Amino acid sequence: MEINQYLPVFIDESKEHLQTMNDNLLNLENSPQDLSIVQNIFRSAHTLKGMSATMGFEDLAQLTHKMENVLDLVRNSNLEMNSYIFDCLFRSLDALESMVEDIAQGGTGKADVTDIVESLSSIVSGKYLPASETAAATETSAAEQSDVLDEYQLSILLHALESGSHAFHIRVSVRDDCVLKAARAYMVFDQLERQGEIVKANPSVEEIEQEKFDKSFTLFYISAMEREAVEKAVASVSEIESVTVKELDRAALQNRNDSGTGQSVKPDPEEKKSPQPAGTPGTSGPSKPAQASGGSVAARTIRVDIDRLDTLMNLFSELLIDRVRLEQLASEVDRSDLTETVEHLARVSGDLQNIVMKLRMVPIETVFNRFPRMIRDIAKQLDKKIHLVISGAETELDRTVIDEIGDPLVHLLRNAADHGLEPVSERLAAGKQESGTIHLRAFHSGNHVFIEIEDDGRGINREAVLKKAMKNGLVSSEQAERMSDQDVYQLLFQSGFSTAEKVSDLSGRGVGLDVVKTKINSLGGQVEVHSTPGKGTRFSVQLPLTLSIISALLIRLGQEKYAIPLSSIVETLSVPRTAIREVHGIPMLDYRNSVIPLIPLRKLLEVPDDGWAVSTEAEIVVVRKGDKTAALEVDGFIGQQEIVLKSLGKYLTRLFAVSGATILGDGHVALIIDTNALIR
Repeated sequence: MEINQYLPVFIDESKEHLQTMNDNLLNLENSPQDLSIVQNIFRSAHTLKGMSATMGFEDLAQLTHKMENVLDLVRNSNLEMNSYIFDCLFRSLDALESMVEDIAQGGTGKADVTDIVESLSSIVSGKYLPASETAAATETSAAEQSDVLDEYQLSILLHALESGSHAFHIRVSVRDDCVLKAARAYMVFDQLERQGEIVKANPSVEEIEQEKFDKSFTLFYISAMEREAVEKAVASVSEIESVTVKELDRAALQNRNDSGTGQSVKPDPEEKKSPQPAGTPGTSGPSKPAQASGGSVAARTIRVDIDRLDTLMNLFSELLIDRVRLEQLASEVDRSDLTETVEHLARVSGDLQNIVMKLRMVPIETVFNRFPRMIRDIAKQLDKKIHLVISGAETELDRTVIDEIGDPLVHLLRNAADHGLEPVSERLAAGKQESGTIHLRAFHSGNHVFIEIEDDGRGINREAVLKKAMKNGLVSSEQAERMSDQDVYQLLFQSGFSTAEKVSDLSGRGVGLDVVKTKINSLGGQVEVHSTPGKGTRFSVQLPLTLSIISALLIRLGQEKYAIPLSSIVETLSVPRTAIREVHGIPMLDYRNSVIPLIPLRKLLEVPDDGWAVSTEAEIVVVRKGDKTAALEVDGFIGQQEIVLKSLGKYLTRLFAVSGATILGDGHVALIIDTNALIR
């Protein structure tokens, strides 16, 4: 049997079982006496063990077997769950996820999880630490794994690499006779932050400030400097004994998180024999009933490779272009039979388009499912009580959007947990419940999907934001007086902006919300903020349903054709040129009891005149971005049409106000105007 042909199926099903175990373990933490939940976790663990053994991933099988032993004691009422056992099981799931991800990236799925195996074995043998010593055990475990990046920190480093910066792992040791270790560490931080950003420190920044470290500490750092310059900057600080700087690339960052030190699990003597494949004689066999119970579902669903769906979409895109061409030709040839055939083709291709689009739609729960576990870990880290309420997880989005939206939501949820929700003591003093609530919801509205993250915390301090913005030189005091609440809240998305008093592993570097806005804008979406001091904050993210085929208005500039997405258009109108007036040299237009700026597109895009006559009427397209409105002056309207988005390729990047191109029915190329870039 050729094992490799089953590898994609193994990876997909392993991720499903791990997600199921994560969800059930979170439910069990809330209802530790519910043995039916334990049974569900045990069943998933047993299936994963059998699959892993069959595929030859023994480390996965052995670690899952150790989890099985613990769960078996619990389901038979021979062991009661406590925080130490929950932490061990969650750590086991983290290790299993890293191993599966390593396999997905082409690795061997090996990792050094000896400490986890020993912890699980001690639970089975009854030698695990009692509740009074759980905190100390957790602290030791955190110290051992502290150089592993969490999802948030990893995303910052990967984003920096994509932006052309360098990422480094730095180990600094101070001399034994150094009297003020914290001062030396501060000087190292100061030297580095002049030319870059420190993403993570181990020990944490607070512990270093309090000299809670022996003689060395490590840093993850991003900068435009080369490795030698970074090493020289650190070495320039006195009383530094040694400094080691290692440059990290994307693979090194992911391998650091996925495989730890890269060593395999040490097998127990009793586990030397190879596990038998699932469903073969000698195994305990829930794999067969699982297949039987899932037979009806399997008969109605199939797994399709993503590349095949992308190929299908590309082929349909070409078909759509040819359909538009046929419609144009049929309008020029006066034959009823040809017109009827083209109309039938349009109806059939329209139905086909709906099916193809639905094939690409994925429930957003695939992204939402990982957040309950993340919020649990953050709550423990911050010593807060947080309740995450998820609604609308069945809302569907295009797979392209789903792949990209995860990181922005991570940043927004972390921001809500860290900045938004108050500590327990502060909530009680304000007359609130000690447990803070974060609502994560998704819903459809027109051709868009909205995702909202709302907390019932302290809200945004407008004055604190303005004070920090003026200190950073982002706004003047005169501008600050005229700014609306929305304008002030948008300052939070400025690069490097943060109102945090102290830098921690979770926040304070001013990177998170900047990443959010950049990513959402690149997806053709937008983000708005609403906040009430003392009551909470809501971040609302608006995203297009799909990024492949959109409805657009074709317009004419001189002899050239352009497309404007309908989702950005408020209305079109013709106005006399006498209605256009200038204010401080800027063309303005009276529009529905307000005055909005007028942008002459021909002049902005430097379109040649080619003898095009200027009429007495100005053709206007009114567009909106959030709560801002502007008018675009065009030379004429061609009509509404569904267009296929095409990339301009890697040679034409960062073009102003152009987001892509489309091929029209007559074979000509029309550029697609990015209205978001025109409204600032």
